[in-house]
This record gives sequence, C-alpha cells and structure tokens, in this order.
Amino acid sequence: MLIIPVKEGENIERAIKKYKKKFEKTKVMRQLRERKQFTKPSISKRQGRIRAAYKQRMQSAEM
Repeated sequence: MLIIPVKEGENIERAIKKYKKKFEKTKVMRQLRERKQFTKPSISKRQGRIRAAYKQRMQSAEM
C-alpha cells in the first residue's frame, strides 16, 4: 500500500501527482502485464540479449 504524506493546505492535485509518480516507480502495472501473458524463457533471454546489444551500441556511439 502506498502512503503519500499530504501537508496541510497542500493542493489535492499535487498529492494525486505524487501518488501517480510513486505508483509508476513501484512498477506494479508492468508486473501485472507480464503476469497476464506467459512468455517462454528462451524468448525473454533473446529480448534481454537484444536490449543489451542495443545499449552497447548506444554507449559506443556516444564516445
């Protein structure tokens, strides 16, 4: 459960914005979407390799 401390006199819109940001950082929706559909381990490993290669290309391009 997320707890957002709200100061007295603070705008409710700001508190909602804080809640949304904190909720996004917990990655709950990403986990729910991953659990919704099963992916084979071989596919997840392949995607990890593709991501790693992409990151490596980006880092080498920056230098």
